[in-house]
Amino acid sequence: MKLNLTTERLIITNFKKEDWREVFGYASNPEVMYYMPEGVLTEREAKMYVNQQIGDKPNKYAVLLKSNQALIGHVEFFNYFGEHTYEIGWVLHPKYHNKGYTTEAAKALLAYGFKVLNLHRIVATCQPENVPSYRVMEKIGMRREAFFKKCIPAGDTWWDELYYAILHDEYVDNLG
Repeated sequence: MKLNLTTERLIITNFKKEDWREVFGYASNPEVMYYMPEGVLTEREAKMYVNQQIGDKPNKYAVLLKSNQALIGHVEFFNYFGEHTYEIGWVLHPKYHNKGYTTEAAKALLAYGFKVLNLHRIVATCQPENVPSYRVMEKIGMRREAFFKKCIPAGDTWWDELYYAILHDEYVDNLG
């Protein structure tokens, strides 16, 4: 899916081949990628990661600052279950944390999903220890639906997972 969303401060769009360097800039950081299933990326993996998103069926999109077109992170937005449920997610360079960019990008994806794609439901997940992530979910109107205990293998241990969602009707009633 081609995507080109503009918010007050951001542009959410498809990756370009040369974006791998910026992706590597944050995706090589163990703290940034700690909760991401793909883990820390090498230069080669960052190139592959971006190249996989170029084409007809991307599920990750570049987040750029509108003011200077700098790539500051990426969002995930993909079909999760059936035709009417999508999942969202986000990763930003730490230099851009705590500035409201993640919330702004997530709100843009909700609006696109519900107003343009006419989705029924949008979900997001994170580990309970990832407080900033679930706070974004709550800020954008999602509600916690589940706590899955030890459901994700992570090396020699198992991670718990929080599951959040928002329905089209809830979005229209509260945010739309």
